[in-house]
Amino acid sequence: MMNHHTLQTPVLVAATVATGLSAGLFYGYACSVMPGLARAEDRTFIDAMQRINVAILNGWFALVFAGALLLAVLAGALHLRGAGRPALPWIVAAVVLYLVMLVITIRVNVPLNNVLADAGHPDRVSDLSAVRERFEARWVRWNIVRAVTSTAAFGLLVCALATTGRGLPRGGA
Repeated sequence: MMNHHTLQTPVLVAATVATGLSAGLFYGYACSVMPGLARAEDRTFIDAMQRINVAILNGWFALVFAGALLLAVLAGALHLRGAGRPALPWIVAAVVLYLVMLVITIRVNVPLNNVLADAGHPDRVSDLSAVRERFEARWVRWNIVRAVTSTAAFGLLVCALATTGRGLPRGGA
């Protein structure tokens, strides 16, 4: 039977990978998707974002997006006692930052996505420029915050992994 010590490293690795994938998604939007769409005409921008917002709602995204938090919390629980304890501060800080990213997503980016969807098909929108103006700058700004917080969470989990290795530095910053 597996004990919690046996699960510590695999769960922490899985949490780190999932968090890295989420961070990479937001980074990709910040560095390429949104700057590329910024150069598009209003109709193309709205159509592309509406399609992206539908396409991203899939099981693989949900598994990584929610799984990163669940795995990080489980990793924290597994590191509460014993030799894994020095990794705990890194894991807790990562969980907090990932939660910040989730709150931003739920409170800012998803509602903006919903407003964009509610505008309707771009061919039936009378003022494409106004729809885009209400969406783009705020969505981009908060996505950058999501990229920074999730990347920081990923980095903290890497630090947690480093504290669990032999001969590597242990403890917090």
